[in-house]
Amino acid sequence: MIASWCWDLVEPYLKRNLVNRGVAHPSRREVLEEFVRVWPEFTATIGVQEPWAGTIRFKWLVRMSSGEMEAFLEDPTGWLGAQYGGGKFKMNLHHGMHFVNTRNFKPEGDPRWSDAPALDLDA
Repeated sequence: MIASWCWDLVEPYLKRNLVNRGVAHPSRREVLEEFVRVWPEFTATIGVQEPWAGTIRFKWLVRMSSGEMEAFLEDPTGWLGAQYGGGKFKMNLHHGMHFVNTRNFKPEGDPRWSDAPALDLDA
């Protein structure tokens, strides 16, 4: 099952996929079938705003496959706070190489992410 906040980010992408494949007005069932087809190929990449040279940049912390996202999807702010502490986080959803959507989160607490290694996006 997918969290409703995440479904709101994914559903427009699913509908666009179906329209692009010739389904002019996708039914609820067709959208759900498209979700089942593509969800295994989804990833979420999470970064945090990091001060840098008088501005900010994103320090990318983790990339999760759809099968690894359950705890994050259930309580994103709580999960981020427990893993990385406080800060201004961004989650980017991708389906393969396609950008799907993004969402920001701001858990409270001390920023424990500064000691975490940065994700190598080129790996």
